[in-house]
Amino acid sequence: MAQFDALYGWRCRCPIGWFEFGKARLYGTDLVKDALDKVKLIQKRFRTAQSRQKSYADQKAHNLSFMVGEKVLLNVSPMKGIVRFGKKGMLSLRFIGPFEVLERAGQVAYKLALPPSLLGVHSVFHVFMLRKYYADRSHVVYCITIQLDERLGYEEEPVTRQARQLRSKKISA
Repeated sequence: MAQFDALYGWRCRCPIGWFEFGKARLYGTDLVKDALDKVKLIQKRFRTAQSRQKSYADQKAHNLSFMVGEKVLLNVSPMKGIVRFGKKGMLSLRFIGPFEVLERAGQVAYKLALPPSLLGVHSVFHVFMLRKYYADRSHVVYCITIQLDERLGYEEEPVTRQARQLRSKKISA
């Protein structure tokens, strides 16, 4: 029984246990020198690949910062498995909000004012989970008051649609 079998009960995967004890002989220092050269070459290639990947990541990085009271959207795509925010599948949301920034909670984290419906979600988020909210009038839904008569009915007003002119024909939009 080999030494490593007696100690651990299973064969070792390191190169030391690949040969029988006492039969392996090193022929000079060239074997050790070659192994060290290969290790240095591998380390150099790892550093090159790491710096290349870092340069790709740095191009996409944005220095985002938000002021207290500013409105932000919250990215919920990575949280689909944990919290679905009321939608599933193809109808799942990417961003929810807007939410107000209450305070800065560290160098890259912000505390948001979340509604009571999101009580189970922690209110501090990393800056890359947030996106600046640009106010848009199309996001606002206006409530139109309808005049009701004594039978609780109302008059419908037809919606006027404009016809779009293409090259050879008109299409009512």
